[in-house]
Amino acid sequence: MARFHTEGLDDIIDDMAAMGESTGELADEMLFAGAEEVKKAWKTSIRMHKHIDTGAMLDSVDYSRKVKQIGDIKSVDIFPQGKDKKGTKNAQKAAILHHGTSNKPGTHFVDDADDIAGPIVETRLRDIFDNWLKKHGMR
Repeated sequence: MARFHTEGLDDIIDDMAAMGESTGELADEMLFAGAEEVKKAWKTSIRMHKHIDTGAMLDSVDYSRKVKQIGDIKSVDIFPQGKDKKGTKNAQKAAILHHGTSNKPGTHFVDDADDIAGPIVETRLRDIFDNWLKKHGMR
């Protein structure tokens, strides 16, 4: 589906890379803090778009605790997990609602979730980074 990106994080990422901190504990802390905010935004967007029938998809939105890493890039997947009582994958329902079908246009609710999360994630990660800098006598 969508890949979360926001311009405001580029400066933080560049600063962390210059300090050799782009793959350590600080990066993991920031990654999971950001994932938590994106998870909340997904749920907000699902509610805004009224994509709740049984609530299975809404309740299943979560992120992987296993970090993927390619080079210096770390990521976690955030999406509805598991299946509903009928056996339908919640991620499949989300993809159909987001992209639409030939009979029903998509709502692009994941894009809205990313728009909601962007400023919140930027603020949260900036605070974490600033606190880390202060703790290490760099501010």
